[in-house]
Amino acid sequence: MYCMSHFDHLDLDGHALSLFLAVLEEGSVTAAAMRLGLTQSAVSHGLARLRRIIRDPLFAKSGRGIVATAHAHALAARARVLLDEMRVFSAGAAFDPAESEMALTIAANDLQRDLLLPALFAAAASRLRRVSLRVIPSESPSPSLLRENRCDLLITPLPPAGADIVQKRLLQDRYVCFYDATARPAPTSRAAYLHARHVTVVYSGNERLDFDRRVAAHGIERDIAVSVPNFAGVPAFLRGSTMLASLPSLLGRTLMGEFASVRVPHGIDESAGLARLPMYMVWHQRHQADPAHKWLRARLEQVCRALRHGPAAADGSG
Repeated sequence: MYCMSHFDHLDLDGHALSLFLAVLEEGSVTAAAMRLGLTQSAVSHGLARLRRIIRDPLFAKSGRGIVATAHAHALAARARVLLDEMRVFSAGAAFDPAESEMALTIAANDLQRDLLLPALFAAAASRLRRVSLRVIPSESPSPSLLRENRCDLLITPLPPAGADIVQKRLLQDRYVCFYDATARPAPTSRAAYLHARHVTVVYSGNERLDFDRRVAAHGIERDIAVSVPNFAGVPAFLRGSTMLASLPSLLGRTLMGEFASVRVPHGIDESAGLARLPMYMVWHQRHQADPAHKWLRARLEQVCRALRHGPAAADGSG
C-alpha cells in the first residue's frame, strides 16, 4: 500500500542539515549537542524529524556511540554543498560586520591556537555583532578537513595539497633551543647540545616535528628522553631539569615564556639544512570569494602583522 509522507523537501532547512552533519562527524548525539550549543533532547528531536523527512534511519547504535548508514554517508556531501549555497545566498554582495554573526571552527595545533586565536577572536568580537569560536586540533592535516567542511579555516606549517585547497603564508619562524636557566647553562656548543637529553613532540600517527625529521635524516643522533603529544606537554618536563627542547621560537611568547632560549648550536642547524618554519592559513576554494570569509582572513593577517611589527600594525578598518 502506498502511503504519502506528511513531510517533503520544503520541510528541510539549514538547521536540520547542520544538525545532521554534526551528528555524523561527532558520532554522538551528546557531542553534536555540545558542538551546536543545543540540548541533547533538541538534537534527538531534530534527528527524529529529519529521519521522517529522509525516510531513512540515518544512524544506528554502535557501542556507546552511533554509526551512519550508507545512505547518510551518501547524503553528507550533498548536505555540505547545500549549506555552502545557503551561506553564499544569505551573504549577498556585501558584508557588514556590525550586523553579522559568525560561528567559526578553526583547526590549529597548540602553537597556532595560543599564539594567534585569542587575538583573532578579540578582533572579531570587537567588530561583529556576535561571534563564537570552536578550535579543533589540526595535527597532520588532510584536505578532508576542508573538503568536508569540518573547519572554516586551517592554520598550519604543513598545508595539505589539492587543486581545491587555497593557502597563504602568514609568517615565518625558526627553531630555537629552550632550557631552564635555573637548572643549567646555555648549550652554546654542538657537544653540549648533543650531550644533553631532550624533550620533543610526536603527534598521533608518529608524526614528528620538521626539525626532528631533518636532524635524523642527516644522521645527527640525540638522546630523546621524553616525547609528548603536543607542545603543551613540554614545560612540565623541562622545568627544573637539565634537558633541552628544540621548538619554534614563537612559543617563547606564550607557552615557553618562562624558559631561556638560544639558537640551535652551529653544526646542528646548518648540517641539518634547516629552513625557516612557515605558518599558513588554508581554506577551501568554495570560500575564496565569500565576503565574510575574506573579512575573517584579513583579520588574521592583521593579527600576524601585529605579531611581527607591534600593535600599530593591527590597525585597520572593517
